[in-house]
Amino acid sequence: MNFPLPHLPERTRAPRTHGLTMVMDKGLSLRQAEDLIAVADDRVDFLKLGFGTSLFTPDLKEKVKLYREAGMDVYCGGTLFEAFLVRNCLDDYLKFIDSMGIGCLEISDGSMVIEHGYKCELIQRLSKDFKVLSEVGSKEEGILISPAKWIKMMRNELDAGSLKVIAEARESGTVGIYRPNGSAHTQLIRRILANVDLEDILWEAPKKPQQVWFIKEFGTNVNLGNIAPNDLIPLECLRVGLRGDTFFHFLPDDLKKGVQPQVIEEE
Repeated sequence: MNFPLPHLPERTRAPRTHGLTMVMDKGLSLRQAEDLIAVADDRVDFLKLGFGTSLFTPDLKEKVKLYREAGMDVYCGGTLFEAFLVRNCLDDYLKFIDSMGIGCLEISDGSMVIEHGYKCELIQRLSKDFKVLSEVGSKEEGILISPAKWIKMMRNELDAGSLKVIAEARESGTVGIYRPNGSAHTQLIRRILANVDLEDILWEAPKKPQQVWFIKEFGTNVNLGNIAPNDLIPLECLRVGLRGDTFFHFLPDDLKKGVQPQVIEEE
């Protein structure tokens, strides 16, 4: 920080296991990627190349190299993994990401049905050569998964070798752990957290009210994902109480009373 302001909550420092931020790149140019890196410092832990954009982004290999040299774990969105898998082209997918210098991957089943035992087998096999993140939840509106099934899938995937499990929300923030209006499924989330460690979950939270909710509920170092590049610094401000939405949340009680009149002594 540019000034050591007191009474700010302590953020974890990279490399870290919690307090993670995943930023979503939906086709940034090399110059835009350089601009992101210039402000990222150690604030970005995972850089997701959203959905199928990796197949169309120019200079992809060079961009991945820039991100990785900046300390970010880069991976392609789970939709691309599923697009290869549904076409029986998994080996081609692995060759593709390896050729781009990508050492992390997401295994998801948000757009297609993958038998869960097979999904766990993939996690176990691929985690031997890659950092694996797995995603739980459907991308389709109206598809409800019981809390018990969320818990079972998350625990099984972590046991199979997932570094973190991602709680689905899409970039719209209207499915999975959220209602169609974008508000959190609070009962679902609390049921999950009664059975799965908070630090093991990366919560997709593309909208500011969702970020605010998770920070207020679970603290400054909750893992958050699907963050837009332009929202990176604003998110850090939310995390430490430097935006109106979380301004009083981390202050000690005596300061929450507001500014009290001070006596100015005359010389």
